Amino acid sequence: MFEIEITAASNEGMSAHAVGTFPNECCGFFFGTSKNDRKLVTEIRPVLNVKKGDQRRKFSIDPFDYMKAEKYAHENQLELLGIYHSHPLHPANPSEHDLKQAMPFFSYIILSTQPQLVINITSWQLNENRDFIREELKISEPTNKYL
Repeated sequence: MFEIEITAASNEGMSAHAVGTFPNECCGFFFGTSKNDRKLVTEIRPVLNVKKGDQRRKFSIDPFDYMKAEKYAHENQLELLGIYHSHPLHPANPSEHDLKQAMPFFSYIILSTQPQLVINITSWQLNENRDFIREELKISEPTNKYL
């Protein structure tokens, strides 16, 4: 089973971003370290949802933002671990759109958002059959006990 641990500060940053963009979907990158099937998220970087039209059900990230995220990870000796986004007024489960956009090895954190509140957070990763597998998610302060 895949495991992902998120620091409290990273969780608070993602949650604030999700609530701040409600009723639209937010999106951003998260960084940290990984070893075997375990990831530790220590930083996030919100980006602008550039989806044309209705942003309440879909998000899109500018390719230039991907390049900046890769550069940031390299310059700060971190790994780009994945993408987070919100699902306003919907469960924190991957959608068909999420599946079409997903890349192997990345984790996908989804925040189910209500007005002024994140009610659930999940994390997912693609398997070799291009199906999402749920990751065991923990929110805590970094301990480096795994990495």
